[in-house]
Amino acid sequence: MSNNNKLPSEIERELVQRSNARTNPEYGCNPEERPMREYIEMGVVNLDKTRGPTSHEVVAWVKSILEIKKAGHSGSLDPKVTGVLPIMLGRATKAVSALRLAGKEYVCLMRLHKPVPEDDVIRVCNEFTGPIYQMPPVKSAVKRALRIRNIYYLEVLEVKGPLVLMTVGCEAGTYIRKLCHDIGVVLGCGGHMQELRRTKTGPFTDDTIVTLHDLMDAYVFWKEDGDESELRRVVRPMEEGLRHLPRIIIRDSAVDAICCGAMLAVPGIVSVDTMLNKGEIACIFTQKGEAVALCKAAKGTDEILKADHGIAAVTERVIMDAGTYPRGWISSPDRPDVPR
Repeated sequence: MSNNNKLPSEIERELVQRSNARTNPEYGCNPEERPMREYIEMGVVNLDKTRGPTSHEVVAWVKSILEIKKAGHSGSLDPKVTGVLPIMLGRATKAVSALRLAGKEYVCLMRLHKPVPEDDVIRVCNEFTGPIYQMPPVKSAVKRALRIRNIYYLEVLEVKGPLVLMTVGCEAGTYIRKLCHDIGVVLGCGGHMQELRRTKTGPFTDDTIVTLHDLMDAYVFWKEDGDESELRRVVRPMEEGLRHLPRIIIRDSAVDAICCGAMLAVPGIVSVDTMLNKGEIACIFTQKGEAVALCKAAKGTDEILKADHGIAAVTERVIMDAGTYPRGWISSPDRPDVPR
């Protein structure tokens, strides 16, 4: 596969500093150093879904193994489809929407209904990169309406008779089954998806994938022997599932206000992603690397760096519990819930 075949979530991101600030070690902690039970409740598992069970069944098994009440996956895989299925655990489910919207990569085996010259297959597949129209299949979880989805890359790896092996990097919500059908229509021979494996979801790849057996063994090692090492390897801090988003790092004094739903003002920002655009979904972090909230940028990077005041981002989804950091804002006398 070409090194140029990258999802938007794989773009290397950098931070630019806006102001100097120190973080108080008495509050919060590095995500990898959370106490074990809290670590699980704020964790994510990059699970290898096997052929057979539904995504819902896999999530139920994860909850049973880890003895937690909540878990959520990053986008359904059909029972016959295998591969990368990140599962947010416990309180981390508040951030699962950020993963569901991330780009996906698949390795697909397509069967054409009769052999076609390889050059023709490659030529037609190249026509399906970029924005394409898709009508979801009859058996789908969404309303059947024509919509546009982006195919970031589509590389034919091998053609052998009627079988075509290809890698597809695409926007969330793309139906690979429908893509195979449409390619077959353009080729004039018909075609369908024979096998499919997901190899990437946002920042997660099959390089770091774990099985249900790995998860069960790691949990037993901790519960029975007190050995945390394997469980900390298998379960990762949920922040790793958000690293594909633009980041905004804030002062300790601004954290609790955001946890209470306040908008983020420019003076509260320590550093910001160099490529943050107005209107883009971003994630607010503490200086220790803890996720505070998902937000929508009200200003782009350049505006934030030049401004002395004003709203920089609107809080969309609070992740961190209020009270984790001390209150650093003064409330209005007539509206005690609104920061002044």
